[in-house]
Amino acid sequence: MIHGIVKISAATPNTRIGDVNNNLAECVRLVMAAEEKGAKILVFPELCLTGATLGDLFASKTLLDAAERAVSQFADATEGRDVLSVIGLPVMISGKIYNSAVAVHHGEILGIVPKTYLSSAERRWFSEPSDSLEVIFADRETVFDKDIIFSCDSLDGLTVGIAVGSDIYAPVSSARLAAAAGATVILNPYSAPETAGRSDADSLFLSSESRALLAAVARGEAGIGESGTDGCYSGRSKIAYLGKITAEADEYRNGLIFTDVDVEYLNRERFGNSAFTSYADHLTVGFELDVEETVLDERPRRLAFVPEDPEALRKRCAEILGIQSHALAMRISRSYSKCAVIGISGGLDSTLALIAAVEAMDTLGETRDKVVAVTMPCFGTTARTKSNAERLAESLGATLKCIDIKAAVNQHFKDIGHSAEDFSVVYENAQARERTQVLMDIANACGGLVVGTGDLSELALGWATYNGDHMSMYGVNSGVPKTMMRHIVKYYADRSEGAVKDVLLDVLDTPVSPELLPPKDGEIAQCTEGIVGPYELHDFFLYYLVRRGCSRQKIFRLACCAFDGEYDASTIRGWLDVFMRRFFSQQFKRSCLPDGPKVGSVGFSPRGDFVMPSDVNAELWK
Repeated sequence: MIHGIVKISAATPNTRIGDVNNNLAECVRLVMAAEEKGAKILVFPELCLTGATLGDLFASKTLLDAAERAVSQFADATEGRDVLSVIGLPVMISGKIYNSAVAVHHGEILGIVPKTYLSSAERRWFSEPSDSLEVIFADRETVFDKDIIFSCDSLDGLTVGIAVGSDIYAPVSSARLAAAAGATVILNPYSAPETAGRSDADSLFLSSESRALLAAVARGEAGIGESGTDGCYSGRSKIAYLGKITAEADEYRNGLIFTDVDVEYLNRERFGNSAFTSYADHLTVGFELDVEETVLDERPRRLAFVPEDPEALRKRCAEILGIQSHALAMRISRSYSKCAVIGISGGLDSTLALIAAVEAMDTLGETRDKVVAVTMPCFGTTARTKSNAERLAESLGATLKCIDIKAAVNQHFKDIGHSAEDFSVVYENAQARERTQVLMDIANACGGLVVGTGDLSELALGWATYNGDHMSMYGVNSGVPKTMMRHIVKYYADRSEGAVKDVLLDVLDTPVSPELLPPKDGEIAQCTEGIVGPYELHDFFLYYLVRRGCSRQKIFRLACCAFDGEYDASTIRGWLDVFMRRFFSQQFKRSCLPDGPKVGSVGFSPRGDFVMPSDVNAELWK
């Protein structure tokens, strides 16, 4: 639970119909097994203490008394277990029987939540709830209410709601009402016979519900121990978390499934959303869990911005390139520009910007020669990158201009009294600013606009020369992280043929570099990742800081888990120090960025995506 991460679990016990003692022992066993795995919240199936297919036996006082005794014994047996358990059974209150879920923690019955919406068949045995009551059940004082949320006092934001059985499918479901009242975890004790196609439909529903509710939804489903008289129960428990099924039980197998839920992230997702603010209609019952570090079942994804599934990655690349090219086409059209001017270097960023520009001209129905690709060799340019830049422009059909800026930069050094042998930041930035001046003037001359090439990762680090490559008339790459950029260029290369494909593959094989220092033996002298650090680490830090709102300590913990075996803790800590220092100190560059399309969940537009003062004190994040 440290850093807001809690493990939740769903159970499929080996139920025997009507054998309450067997079912009790099985449920206690699963609580202990769940706790051993680090789970703090556990949901059992609907009516699991008795079985869900007992028919008229639900009205048997013998059965009801046995179920009540079993809950008392369950509470006693799990008193020392730090797990909030929600278990299903029939409950008699004031002469009426309710299909109920009982929340148990540390020997206490925190509350009883009855099923609200009953089918015509269920009404034969069960009643629909009306009043909220304080009751004595299983020799314990507790509350009986269809609208209860259970709030953890030791983890801010961990609040549990319960939707019994098919209540979760109601038009105004108890799950949605609980989420609106603040529940971040929805538990669904469930029982239904398996039918062809039901599991896929359930997965689609639960995943979309978890996305809509910005919550984790855990279903404990009855398994093969249920009666096979009129159906077969598969026990396919599921857990959905923010739009994805994160755990699913094998069919016809009893046991437990688990998911790690980041409650801090769920609450960040809900931040500012007025739909999650009304507690008026719900009774809140508190409970307390021990604060421990949750052992993560799954590593966080190393490439936080990049889909793991190849088909999903291909689709994402197509979507991003489509956003870039159509946004640029709109800007060209609305600004009445006659051409798009791009500085190309043979590197990854300018390559993607050039691809987006020619695609934009295709979208506008214009010829590709209205893309003016300008290569501006200077002190650090290598033959390889210059050749790639020229070959790519020509093979894509752009207009190529080659302007050597060495003389202009040397004249500038002479004007300001800077030695050409002094390879300081002045030496590097003078080249970047000269290139920007050249591009702006060419754009003025041809009635065009300058397309920027800087990417999201560079903006996060401030890896740009202020009023140099930092500035353009439209930053087409400004929403694309470096780790994603490589995949988009590869996607375009795979769709291309001949010279275009060949040069793109060589660009992908070229080290990332600003090429501002003289080459060594004809090879690139500067490797960006050797200076500022690996982009896979920085994009990970960026995602968890800006998108997930994590603390520095939490980012470090998650990175050590994600990159275990690739970088040691000392290396990760060192590059995290670099990232935090640069991220906060370079905000002044992001505060005056040109327009550019947002393509994913993180953006740096100062007009609303990410707002931060340039002079913030960053000690808390160091």
